[in-house]
Amino acid sequence: MNLFLKIFLWFLAAVTLIVAVVFFLNWTVQTEPVVSRWRVSIKNQTTIYSTAAAQIYGSQGERGMEQFLEQIRNVEGIIGEADVVRNDGKVWASPGVDVESYQELIAAAFNSGEVEMDLREPESALSAKEFTTSDGGRYVMIIRWDRPRMIPFLGDAPMRYLRYGVLFLTALLLCWALARYLSSPIGKLREATHRLADGELSARVADEVGRRRDELSALAEDFDLMAERIESLITSQKRLSMDISHELRSPLARMNVALEIAKQKSAPETLPLLKRIESESNRLNEMIGSLLTLSRLETGQHSVEKARVNLKKLLEQIVADADFEANPKDRGVRLQEADECEIHGNEALLRSAIENVLRNAARYTAKDTTVNVTLNASGGKAVISVEDHGSGVPENELKNLFKPFYRVSEARDRGSGGIGLGLAIAEQAVLAHGGTIGAANTGNGLLVRIELKTG
Repeated sequence: MNLFLKIFLWFLAAVTLIVAVVFFLNWTVQTEPVVSRWRVSIKNQTTIYSTAAAQIYGSQGERGMEQFLEQIRNVEGIIGEADVVRNDGKVWASPGVDVESYQELIAAAFNSGEVEMDLREPESALSAKEFTTSDGGRYVMIIRWDRPRMIPFLGDAPMRYLRYGVLFLTALLLCWALARYLSSPIGKLREATHRLADGELSARVADEVGRRRDELSALAEDFDLMAERIESLITSQKRLSMDISHELRSPLARMNVALEIAKQKSAPETLPLLKRIESESNRLNEMIGSLLTLSRLETGQHSVEKARVNLKKLLEQIVADADFEANPKDRGVRLQEADECEIHGNEALLRSAIENVLRNAARYTAKDTTVNVTLNASGGKAVISVEDHGSGVPENELKNLFKPFYRVSEARDRGSGGIGLGLAIAEQAVLAHGGTIGAANTGNGLLVRIELKTG
């Protein structure tokens, strides 16, 4: 689960919890205080009505009592029942009311002299209060009250469902916006990190994150500072390598001139030593040349003039040359299949890249085996595959094959390992053409794939 979704769900859970707590508190606030006040209110009203009934009965008689009870039955909050029962059983009751069911409540009211209540029914409640008339009669007034109903948080009209939907949609949009605001810089940082890891040293992210003035903004600025430092160090390293290589060329050339003069004037017994010096000088000259080429490619100073290149024809020439060089060592290089294709590129750089890969394969393939080369073109891509029959490369070292001066541990001797720049030059040449190069073990050797765009 990515960070955006985690933040979004946490925000949504928090909002949901807050709304649930608000609903609960609203219900609690409405229920307890409202019910308590309602009980006090109906007790007071029952007392008032019973006192008024005693007065009305004393002044207007039974007729006045009946009219008063009829008026009470129409009062809001009373559900049609306002009855009076005398201690001898005489009843003024609402139509259809069975006063016998109130006997317990009536008896309690006569005994206590206070307002008694029956709250057992969910929709209504009964209150009863004794009163005494002027002629000494004892009566109990019974009133049925409508229980207070809790109003839903967003009202009780049909529109409340629309309100619920609007509330939920608002919560979703708010959580989405907050999650996007928090996770977006991290995604940009991740993208810039990948670009930097892929070799794009100019990758920066602070301008994309913006002026948030928070920890993520500070992290973006720190990333840019780090990337700038890395770019400076790598650029300086590459420039230093090129400068050193260039400066070595002049004393090496003078040394070769002096060596030729020394060979002409040397005694026969010193000639083998001078030839060894010459051999090492040539190797050093080759290494410097390769290093200069690599430095120019890495720093972008190599002039890459592109034209139409027949890749099949170029590959046939390179394979023929590589096979010629490998034959004296009991090895071979064969082009097994090749599709017709052309690319827009620099022929010299492409030749250098493919030659380095083929020479490396021919160096490590087993004796009496052949390096197999194929060229497949489809979908706007050309793939050159070079497979040898050697011992392969340890899996943990595959990613290092294309680093300068890197040699697999088993091949560090110069007799078989070369100088360690060939595959690094091949990679830079392929990258200069917008392609990719990679290596993998096949079980029978090493497979190197070069992928280029055709057309």
